[in-house]
Amino acid sequence: MTPQTTIILIAKETIPGKVKTRLHPAVSLEQAAMLAAASIRDTLATIAQLPASRRILLFDGARVPAGAEHFEVIPQVAGDLDERLAAIFDECTGPTVLIGMDTPQVTVRDLAPAFEDWNCDAFFGPANDGGFWALGMAEPRGDLIRGVPMSRNDTGRIQLERLLAAGLDVHLLPELTDVDTIDDARAVAAAAPSTEFASTLSFVTARELVAA
Repeated sequence: MTPQTTIILIAKETIPGKVKTRLHPAVSLEQAAMLAAASIRDTLATIAQLPASRRILLFDGARVPAGAEHFEVIPQVAGDLDERLAAIFDECTGPTVLIGMDTPQVTVRDLAPAFEDWNCDAFFGPANDGGFWALGMAEPRGDLIRGVPMSRNDTGRIQLERLLAAGLDVHLLPELTDVDTIDDARAVAAAAPSTEFASTLSFVTARELVAA
C-alpha cells in the first residue's frame, strides 16, 4: 500500500530587496521579486499535482501567494533556517517531504519516488550549489536538521552525513539547480521553457534590453 505523504513548500513573501537579491544588478530588485513569485507559483502548481495526503506552505510573510488556496499555511518559527526546518518536521507525522522555492523546474517525476512505496528511510535532493532542494523522512525528526549550517556550499554534504550517521537508508533524488544567480536563472529557464519562471525571465530581460 502506498503511504500517505505530506509535502511542504518553504517560502517567503516576495518583497523587492528581500528575495533573490543576487539576481541584481542583472535585473532590478523589483524584477527579482517577480521572478521569485513566478518560481513559487510554478512550484505550487507542481505540488498540486502530487497525490499528497497533506500540503503545507511554510510561509514567512503576510500576503500568501496565489496558488496556495488549497494549502495549509503555517507560519515559520523564529530562528535560523535549520531551526525553522526542524520545527516543521517535529510537527509532522508519517512520511514527509520538504522542498524550497528556488527550483521552479521541479517536476512531478522528480518527486514521484516519495509518493510511491517508501522502501527507504529518507529522500535527499542535492542542489548544484552544495545545498539541497528536497529533504524527506519516513519518520520526521527535527533533531536530524537542527544544527546543520545552512546556505553554505557544504550544507548538503553535512545534512546528508547527518542522515546517514543516524543509520537512515537514504534515497537520492535528481540534482537540481537552485536559482541564485542570473546564470542559474537562465539555465533553469532553458531547461524548463514552459514554466512561468521562464516566461517571466524572458519578459524582464527583454525590458532590460529595451531600457539599455
